[in-house]
Amino acid sequence: MDSDVIRIFVLLAVTMSAFAANSVLNRLGVARYGMDPMDFAAIRVVAGGLMLWVLVGLRGTARPPLWSGRRIGGAVCLAGYMVGFSWAYLSLDAGIGALILFGVIQVVIFGWSVAAGQVIPPRRWLGAMVAFGGLCVLLWPSGAQALPWGGATAMIIAGMAWAGYTLLGRGEPDALGASAANFVLCLPLVLLVLPLSDAGQLSVAGVATAAIAGAVTSGLGYALWYHILPQIAATLAGIAQLSVPVLTVAAGALLLAEPVTAQLIIAGMLVLGGIAIALPARR
Repeated sequence: MDSDVIRIFVLLAVTMSAFAANSVLNRLGVARYGMDPMDFAAIRVVAGGLMLWVLVGLRGTARPPLWSGRRIGGAVCLAGYMVGFSWAYLSLDAGIGALILFGVIQVVIFGWSVAAGQVIPPRRWLGAMVAFGGLCVLLWPSGAQALPWGGATAMIIAGMAWAGYTLLGRGEPDALGASAANFVLCLPLVLLVLPLSDAGQLSVAGVATAAIAGAVTSGLGYALWYHILPQIAATLAGIAQLSVPVLTVAAGALLLAEPVTAQLIIAGMLVLGGIAIALPARR
């Protein structure tokens, strides 16, 4: 691999780790600390927006425009993702939720690329199939398991919204400014959903979890994602995100004392191997 490919690989690894941390933090805040999903989403958006606007102010350039078609589209997609993602983790385990989310993202992005007439190299198709096969190995239920369809539907909506957010980000010349504007415009949309939620517990641990998820793993993570997107093909962006469920399960094993099985190791090798196969295929 040349230096540019190595740089992209490292940036992708950092970004995907932040995405995986979002799943773990959201599950902790909602399921363990008893926060209402919409409260968690609102705090997450506020913290992310504050972090990004502080960084925009520190760089000393003009603040990005808020009102444009791309900004409104990004805000709507981000709000749909935030609400669906938080709501889904009331009933879904972290790994299953991540599989649904990024499986939907993969399907939408590849479908959009085919519909747009993009030429997808065979190597990238192979990488996608190997990586998705690894996810199936990882999260295929070993016994009878009833899927909570309310949570699954919410996560499907979140996946479609995040796929739209990803596709919009490929044309962004100012990754940090665009992310900051998206968060600011997203907040009123998330607040509109608050009256539909139930009263949850606002513990210190829960609020801190939501704030970290917003300021660090979402705000900074999404700005880095928007920085990477113009440099890679849409299909590669979809494939790279397939690593997140594996990272999520691994984080659960490390942080929540969940067992590391041979199934996890094999699946992780397949997913990361699929990404490695797809990565060198340049636009």
